Amino acid sequence: MKLLLDENLPKRLKEDFANHEVYSVADKGWNGLKNGELLELMISEQFDALLTFDKNLQHQQNFRRFNLTVFILSAPSNTYTQLSRLSAIILKKLEAENLPTGPVVITL
Repeated sequence: MKLLLDENLPKRLKEDFANHEVYSVADKGWNGLKNGELLELMISEQFDALLTFDKNLQHQQNFRRFNLTVFILSAPSNTYTQLSRLSAIILKKLEAENLPTGPVVITL
């Protein structure tokens, strides 16, 4: 799977998804883009999923326009220590036959 880590996540989180093609927003030079622009670029570059800490994203976008998965990570903070506890849950969802389209909230 081709995954994108939003700019609000620690880059170290990439290590948890070693069997996948993972980029950060900074790797792609997409820092500061509005969410709609970011999602459109993801589709044009054939990403499968976005991982983000932005809980408002699910309410700000019309996901019928975007055929991709957005994992919204919900933890007390966006530190690697906290978020890495969610990685196993995300990996299990990535192994499923079909990824859900739209926002998927992953909570501790």
